[in-house]
Amino acid sequence: MKKVTKILGVFMLVFFAVTALSSCSRDDDPTNNDFFAGTYRGSVSYNDGGSTNINTNDGSVFVTKIASGTKYNFAFSNSIPDLNGIEFEQQGDHTLVMIGSNGTSYIRIDNNELKILFIKDGKTWTANCTR
Repeated sequence: MKKVTKILGVFMLVFFAVTALSSCSRDDDPTNNDFFAGTYRGSVSYNDGGSTNINTNDGSVFVTKIASGTKYNFAFSNSIPDLNGIEFEQQGDHTLVMIGSNGTSYIRIDNNELKILFIKDGKTWTANCTR
């Protein structure tokens, strides 16, 4: 009986592990998930208005949706400072646009594409990435 219980326990563990891993796919849509994490790859840049100027076509941005459900964090590659706690609203079925978007600050994200032009305190972040 102990052997059957042990085999059943291992089977259940493997089943839940496979289910959890398969649910995190590139098709996840940041607008429809309570939790979202995804990596977008493409061109990223950062300029602090002084001596730091980073620009690469081979960068990445790791996007996570935080507990509030409307705020996101953006972790850039290439030693670019992160953008955290940016608030979004849904536009259409599958697109999020930053609240307070204007001509100098704009972030748009969907399940395939991330576009960022964010200017704050003389610092500029940009990204044109896909998943």
